[in-house]
Amino acid sequence: MASALTACGRTPPLERNPGLTVVENSAELPPPNRNDLTAADRPALIGPLDTIQVDVFNVPDLSREMQVDASGGVSMPLVGMIDARGKTAGELARDIETSLRGRYVRNPQVTINIKSSVSQVVTVDGQVVEPGLYPVTNQMTLMRAIASARGMTEYARAEEVVILRTVDGRRMAGLYSIAAIRRGAYEDPAIYANDVIVVGDSPQRRLFRDLVSSAPLFVAPLVAVLR
Repeated sequence: MASALTACGRTPPLERNPGLTVVENSAELPPPNRNDLTAADRPALIGPLDTIQVDVFNVPDLSREMQVDASGGVSMPLVGMIDARGKTAGELARDIETSLRGRYVRNPQVTINIKSSVSQVVTVDGQVVEPGLYPVTNQMTLMRAIASARGMTEYARAEEVVILRTVDGRRMAGLYSIAAIRRGAYEDPAIYANDVIVVGDSPQRRLFRDLVSSAPLFVAPLVAVLR
């Protein structure tokens, strides 16, 4: 019995394009330079329930580790409540310096480090091995996010991966093909905090699995071409 579900050919070879240089007949790729190893700056923003370390130079009584509350605020001695939500560590440090300057500390120098973040996460859902929330770094890309979720399942449709993102209050969606990214057809897109990645499902693969499970019932070979 022959079952042709959908047309599919072998994976095409890598081809040179404006965004990809293919090195052929070479034993190895040239090494990266220092700039290649430095990711573009994506400043981390402080959000609710993040843990930060506040250090005030020469004022140890004001230096402490604290957690941002659910509304995005932090409470500092002598300063009171300060809104930290959506600010970088440097911006929050300058706000605290402004509040301390003149009244309590002559020349305050504040340093803030984000020790742990629960607000800078991406949601990976759909046909991945371990759906869930994963921390976002300044080097996070679509393929790295999927790899964080232990990769795609056997039923995943690599040509239908959606990124959902809110931009200026507008909900937007982008459709990507992991297969095309692997071929170098276009760049692996950057992933940002609060993105939602959904890996599509391939009903053809599920149907083929069902047919294979019942294949011993058939006398003739079972043939399927999947995409």
